[in-house]
Amino acid sequence: MAKRIRAFRKLRGLTQQQLSERVRISVSVLGEIERGNRQIDEQIMKEICKQLNISHDELASPGSFR
Repeated sequence: MAKRIRAFRKLRGLTQQQLSERVRISVSVLGEIERGNRQIDEQIMKEICKQLNISHDELASPGSFR
């Protein structure tokens, strides 16, 4: 899931700085999440999905990106 967060973020043309500001977390926390070094709390997960305009299922699914 961590790599998919990064991939969707880049697909949406967002930097880590931009997404972290929208989700209200630090850039370092987002980096840890994207590297798979940090567990994602449910509220942060919901906000990441909202900001990337994807469902939790899309994020968790190994299918193609949109």
